[in-house]
Amino acid sequence: MAVADREQQEALLLELLNSTPVVNGVAQDLLADPEAARSWQRAHGGSGTAAELRGLVAARDALQEVVRGNLPATSLAPLLDGVTSRPHLSQAGVSWQLDAPAERRMAAEAVMAWSGVQQTLPGRLRPCANPECRLFLIDRSRTNKARWCSMAVCGNRMKARRHYQRTRDAVPD
Repeated sequence: MAVADREQQEALLLELLNSTPVVNGVAQDLLADPEAARSWQRAHGGSGTAAELRGLVAARDALQEVVRGNLPATSLAPLLDGVTSRPHLSQAGVSWQLDAPAERRMAAEAVMAWSGVQQTLPGRLRPCANPECRLFLIDRSRTNKARWCSMAVCGNRMKARRHYQRTRDAVPD
């Protein structure tokens, strides 16, 4: 798989995982509105059908639980039922084409993208360390110590809270 393809798949995976953000303390589902979901699906190469959306939401929910460690990776198996891969030969070499029922193709691609991240960047796909955040990140740092989806948002909030707690605890009564 070409680097650009892999990066595109990783970006799609993160967008899907991060489609349930917390906004002003309330969890949102960016795929809950049918029109917004249809637009999202089409922007990512999907057909925009309701059946495709159901598969995509099932994949997102299962992947979120797997990445959080709440479900084993084997729980993703039903998302790949009936999915096969076939070789495609070109001047660039052999690539593999995913064959899946149309309504399950995007879900299968999301699982395959997750698998690719697990293989090429093991341990680097993780949930944000802010317990109030529902977003995920792929840690590309050399040290593999990134903790927050955004240093400017979650990282800053968590550091400010720790600083406040330390200074509050240090004040004698």
